[in-house]
Amino acid sequence: MAAIAIVLAQMVFTDTVLAVTLAELNQSVRALKEKEAKLAQQREATFRSELQTQQKLAREALARRNKAEARGNALNKSYDDNVARIAELSTLLKQHEGNLGELFGVTRQIAGDAANVLQQSMLTVQYPAPEGQEDRAEFLVRMAAAKALPSIVELERMWFELQREMTENGSVARLNVPVLQVDGTPVDTEVVRVGPFTAVADESYLAYLPGKKSLSMLERQLPSSMRSIAVELQAPAEGSGYREAIVDPSRGALLGRYVERPNLYERIKNGEVVGWVIVFVGALGVVLALYQFGYLFLTRSAVNRQLQNLAQPTAGNPLGRVVLAFRGDGKAVENPELAELRLSEAVLKEIPKIERFQAFLRLAVAAGPLLGLIGTVIGMIITFHAITASGSSDPRLMAHGIGQAMIATVLGLGIAIPLLFINSGLAAMSSSITQILDEQSQALLASDIINRRQAA
Repeated sequence: MAAIAIVLAQMVFTDTVLAVTLAELNQSVRALKEKEAKLAQQREATFRSELQTQQKLAREALARRNKAEARGNALNKSYDDNVARIAELSTLLKQHEGNLGELFGVTRQIAGDAANVLQQSMLTVQYPAPEGQEDRAEFLVRMAAAKALPSIVELERMWFELQREMTENGSVARLNVPVLQVDGTPVDTEVVRVGPFTAVADESYLAYLPGKKSLSMLERQLPSSMRSIAVELQAPAEGSGYREAIVDPSRGALLGRYVERPNLYERIKNGEVVGWVIVFVGALGVVLALYQFGYLFLTRSAVNRQLQNLAQPTAGNPLGRVVLAFRGDGKAVENPELAELRLSEAVLKEIPKIERFQAFLRLAVAAGPLLGLIGTVIGMIITFHAITASGSSDPRLMAHGIGQAMIATVLGLGIAIPLLFINSGLAAMSSSITQILDEQSQALLASDIINRRQAA
């Protein structure tokens, strides 16, 4: 019974605790429901507020869209109206232009042609662009590339630049401008300009550099004969004022090419060893020819004087020595054949001196072209070697060898042809002297035979 009482008591206690727990749970659930209801009300209020905001923004966006659409329609209408207006004005402009369109085309063509001339004209040095303005050549280039009709101011300037260029083409001016020296430093120098063709300063000719728009000294100057003309051109004008001048119609191109031409020494140097050998042979031949020419001239004069006085022969000339050899000790020669042999011996003794050096000159005439041919072969070998080494036929690589070949050929012919004429002249002079000796020796022999027959 006691045990049953204890169990009943525990059950009563358990029911009591369970009743308390369920009451608390029920109360907690009601509190949670109330809290969730409040949160739901707050969230609903928040969502309603956001919905109202979004609806307001949507209405504002719709209003902006409608406004933008109205503005776009207005702009499209304005664009269409402007296009139509532009077409109408373009048609009207073409109607009012008349011949101005052709004038615009001619203006662009003239500006383009004149721009090329002015870019190469040294007058730009004398007439630089004013401060803040474009250069005259640049101005004409812009005019040539313009897409719209030029203004009156631009037309007036183009006319002025063309007129000034044509006027200065026929004038000679003296001006002070910076001149680039050989080392590139500018120096203020007094320059005498002959049109747009030639400019001289400090006894030297100048070149115009379009890129730098400045005058510069030539790296190599013209020969002294031409530089003397520049000196006279720079001197103050006297008398009529007319002076001799060198004018380059190509505005400096020919002058630049002329000063680049190699001189005689440089040409011989390009021929290398063969060239010097050819020159030595030619120079030796000329020296010997001049010496022999002097000898023959004096001998011919002495023989002519002896012809005037055969009765008194002298040993200072060939004819006198031949006459003295014929007369011997003054006694008559008994045998005519012996006299003829004596005359022939005397003439043969004189011939070596009279025909001296002619064999060498003939050899030089024949050897000159052969030496030139050797130089030609060497030059071609150098050319082929350059082609083989580089693997290409670049003319700049072949220029040295071909130049050496041509120079050697020219040098060989250059000594052969003059020596040929010189040798012919010496042969003619020696032949004339030899003919006189033969004629006089035959005359002496004939006179001796006649005297013998008369004595007999």
